[in-house]
Amino acid sequence: MAHVSIIGTGNMGRAIADIVIAGGNTVEAYGHADADKPVTGDIVVLAVPYPAVADVLAKRADQLAGKIVIDITNPLNFETFDSLTVAADGSATAEIAAALPQARVLKAFNTNFAATLAAGTVGPLPATVLIAGDDADAKALLAGVITAGGLRVIDAGSLRRARELEAIGFLQLTLAVAEKVSWTGGFGVVA
Repeated sequence: MAHVSIIGTGNMGRAIADIVIAGGNTVEAYGHADADKPVTGDIVVLAVPYPAVADVLAKRADQLAGKIVIDITNPLNFETFDSLTVAADGSATAEIAAALPQARVLKAFNTNFAATLAAGTVGPLPATVLIAGDDADAKALLAGVITAGGLRVIDAGSLRRARELEAIGFLQLTLAVAEKVSWTGGFGVVA
C-alpha cells in the first residue's frame, strides 16, 4: 500500500485523491492552511498551478528529498493562453527535477482533465494516464497506484518526454478554454 501526499486541494487534487483511495491506498491532502504540516507520503503529487510550484519547492524541498514527486502541471501562460512558459527544448518537469536532485520526479496526469479522471473515461474510451520519467521503479509504483484505482497507464518514456506531454496538455487546455472541447472530454488513447 502506498501513502500519497497531494499538495493542492483543487479539482485535480481531489480527483487524484479519489483514484488513490479507490485503489486501497492512503491520501493526505495539503491546502494553503497546511503550510507547516510536514509531507509524509512516499509519493507526493504537486497538484497546484505551475506558477505556484516555485513557492512549494522553496518551502518543502527538504521534505521532498527521497520521495517520488509527481508533476501534473502544464506551464501555460495563463494571461494569454497562447504559449508555454518554459523553453521549447525543456519542460516544467525538468526544471522541478533540477530543483529536487534528491527526489525521483515524474510527469503524470497533465494530459487529463479532473472530470475524466473522476469518470474514468474520455468519451467512450477508458481514461489513460501517461507517465514520463527516468526512474523505472518510481514509474512502476505510480502505475500500480493508478491502475489499482481503475484507470489505464501508458509509460510515455523518459523524463525528456515531459516536454511533449506538456505540449499535449497545452493544446487540450486551449481547446477547452475556447470551448472547442468540453472539460468532460479531451484526448483519449486507443492502445
